[in-house]
Amino acid sequence: MRAVSSATVGFVVALALLTSAGAADAQWRARPRQDDRVDVGRLINRVDSHSNDFRRSVDRALDRSRLNGSRTEDRINAEVKQFENEVDRLRGEFDRRDNRDETRRNVERVLRQADEVNRMIRRSTFARDVDREWSQLRAELNTLAGVYNLKTLRA
Repeated sequence: MRAVSSATVGFVVALALLTSAGAADAQWRARPRQDDRVDVGRLINRVDSHSNDFRRSVDRALDRSRLNGSRTEDRINAEVKQFENEVDRLRGEFDRRDNRDETRRNVERVLRQADEVNRMIRRSTFARDVDREWSQLRAELNTLAGVYNLKTLRA
């Protein structure tokens, strides 16, 4: 049997240490830091605040439009309200838990509903304030989608 040189043993030990240190570092990065959670929490709060502003803008614009009192107005209000409810649910669940996977699923639900609203906004002619509110909200939603590596909303 051939003797193993001390240089070879040293190399193998160093390689093992580097590999285990890299795995530990990867595990550390996989867990969100408290700062990351605070930043995501602030982003979710901004989305929540903007969704409330957006709903009010849509409601005012529809009340002043030819759609006032129509089934179309009711359908639009229902879509926007459902979106706002999903945002409220996201915020509530995020505040109660520290579970990235659950938050990601809630963000996916919000984005699915936001996509419906986005299509509605792109198809319809709304007042400038509604378009401006939606544009700001869509930007926040796209930032949130980026945090969880999800599909963004089209402009």
